[in-house]
Amino acid sequence: MTTQLHASIETFPIAGQFTIARGSKTKAVVVSVALERDGHVGRGECTPYARYGETPETTLAAIEALAPAIAGGMTRQELQRALAPGAARNALDCALWDLEAKRAGTSVAALAGITLPQRIETAFTISLGSPAAMAEAAARVAHLPLLKIKLGAPGDAERLGAVRAAAPNTRLVVDANEGWHVDDLGVLLEVSRHCGVELVEQPLPAGADAALADIDHLVPICADESVHALQGLEDLVGRYDAINIKLDKTGGLTEALAVAGRAEELGLAVMVGCMVSTSLSMLPARLLAAKARWVDLDGPLLLAEDRPGGLAYRGGVLDTGASALWGS
Repeated sequence: MTTQLHASIETFPIAGQFTIARGSKTKAVVVSVALERDGHVGRGECTPYARYGETPETTLAAIEALAPAIAGGMTRQELQRALAPGAARNALDCALWDLEAKRAGTSVAALAGITLPQRIETAFTISLGSPAAMAEAAARVAHLPLLKIKLGAPGDAERLGAVRAAAPNTRLVVDANEGWHVDDLGVLLEVSRHCGVELVEQPLPAGADAALADIDHLVPICADESVHALQGLEDLVGRYDAINIKLDKTGGLTEALAVAGRAEELGLAVMVGCMVSTSLSMLPARLLAAKARWVDLDGPLLLAEDRPGGLAYRGGVLDTGASALWGS
């Protein structure tokens, strides 16, 4: 029996508006995949990202082009060679993991030899806005254990101070989305340290981050846009203290696990992150939590409505139970 491939573009409205330094959006557009074989269905999801030259249409086309190979029994290892790291490979890789687990009557975690932590605290993201608006948003969720603050525009010192005042006891990480200038870096890192920030993510543009090797890291600095997959990981040593692993960048769980292992060897801490997407994307990424110091898997919390059977979030803690949606 062959494996049948079904793929489509889906849209999920965002609750309100999601804003970062590069712009705002009101909906999450994902590409979902279902692989059917022997009465079992494996699922995957990806979020094409314009910053990396991806669109939903080109991603869907890349996935559908592999339908004959999938029908012929393409393995995850063969998939790694057929597609470069990116969104299209992510959806297929995660669907193949899910299908393999279901056919074997086990879980993806068991297949991968992973034991989830008993407690997974995830960040909740505060969109970029005025200091007052961000402080108001932070005050509403100040009871959560970890907030991720979107920055990357003039006035960031004021924004960060306002958020800290509104949420004095909450752990904070900052994401500048390549929006800071090297001349302001020292001051903004000092403000971050003063506000008790644990991590500053991608302060400089990916193509202009060499300066990070020559400054004092008053707060640990994390690579996001500067790191995608295994290739080039060694080049980050000396510039960054941590990396943000996203399955849409690595091209799926297979390479993400390899990246996490190599990062540990290089002395780089790990954050596991996500795009704005549904629980179908969070569930595979959740398996990296055992290797991560920071977890940022709040994508479904930013949506007006998640997929049926999605993950449960309780007070900023991610459900670690089995899910019929993916992986078990």
